[in-house]
Amino acid sequence: QVQLVESGGGLVQPGGSLRLSCAASRNINSINPINWWRQAPGKQREWVAVISAGGTTNYVDSVKGRFTISRDNAKNTLYLQMTSLKPEDTAVYYCQGRGIYENVDYWGQGTQVTVSS
Repeated sequence: QVQLVESGGGLVQPGGSLRLSCAASRNINSINPINWWRQAPGKQREWVAVISAGGTTNYVDSVKGRFTISRDNAKNTLYLQMTSLKPEDTAVYYCQGRGIYENVDYWGQGTQVTVSS
């Protein structure tokens, strides 16, 4: 069993930055891969970024060059650094990972990001 707890969301002006965190309740190396997703009001949940245990990353085209996913294995924490934020980035952001031993997907409760002037 794994608990994922996101934090760091908030209200930011267009062009601003935020860093989201996702703290895991156990060794983050036992969760692979780990993803960020988001869901805007009235829309389906959208995959945003992924990072593997080896550090390989990938992003949805709409955030490439603006968002950076990273992980701190010592702190069992996943991050999403978001820069040059746009109103269309407004959504609830979720971290999600698969337990490598039990092959089960785990989700956090989400953190709200609102980009507005």
